[in-house]
Amino acid sequence: MVLSLVFFSFSFGFYILAALFYFGNWTLKKKWLGQLATSISYVALFSTTMILIMRAGESGHAPFSNLYESMVLFVWGINLGYLILEYRHKFKAIGAFVMSLAFLAMLSASLLPYRFKSVEPLNPALQNKWHWLVDLLSKVGLEKYAIGWLDFHVFTTFVGYSAFAISFGISIMYLIKNRSEARGGKGGLLAAFPDSKMLDELGYRTIAWGFPFLAIGIVSGAVWANYAWGTYWSWDPKETWSLITWFIYAAYLHARVTRGWRGKKAAYLSIAGFLAILFLYWGVSFVLPGLHAYA
Repeated sequence: MVLSLVFFSFSFGFYILAALFYFGNWTLKKKWLGQLATSISYVALFSTTMILIMRAGESGHAPFSNLYESMVLFVWGINLGYLILEYRHKFKAIGAFVMSLAFLAMLSASLLPYRFKSVEPLNPALQNKWHWLVDLLSKVGLEKYAIGWLDFHVFTTFVGYSAFAISFGISIMYLIKNRSEARGGKGGLLAAFPDSKMLDELGYRTIAWGFPFLAIGIVSGAVWANYAWGTYWSWDPKETWSLITWFIYAAYLHARVTRGWRGKKAAYLSIAGFLAILFLYWGVSFVLPGLHAYA
């Protein structure tokens, strides 16, 4: 078994534990459970990083070439983004929702056929590296870690997706908290949640942070498409749904800035955007044929 799969097995267990301990901290209100959950999340982040590094070393190319590898990158982004959010705002209850998403993503990656997990030669359409970076890294014997437009495209896109996943979890929390506040609820399990205004603001901030990465990902993908297929845009199903997803989040930001959308409307639009991402990633990959079929 390749070393990256060993790290995947460890990571899978870490994400289960992190999600469980965050839920324990939220429901049982034990501070030590929250501290343990955060510590395990950092260990999981390290382990997920090692999956990507080992995968790159084993394959000789950036670990973003198929569903399995990009799903690991997605989990890595969710974990890193959440830990930054927790460090800044100290709301561990959010971890119960966000780290559960990370665990579900790891679970879906683990259920993929073995052909996605095995190290295989890179599809010719994906072989593109920045020559200046290859020359630079070759001086220290690390030229196999050089990346190209495709790698940059996938990385920036999935950083955006990770931010939207965090916003999705926060939006679910907002709807629950807002309903409780409308009914006059103040105690119980929801007392550990930030108030609805703060959740609404955090949801907005995560989308505002992820949106530029999605935009850069789409533009860099067009550059790579021109290199690989001789056209910047071909209305491939994945390209089309990427644009639809971009429009949903652009509408979210536009409506918030110009029309003052807050609360439920914003939360529902955030959820709709993430559902579009799920279809873009899984539905398009398995249902709609196109140039991105290798992914």
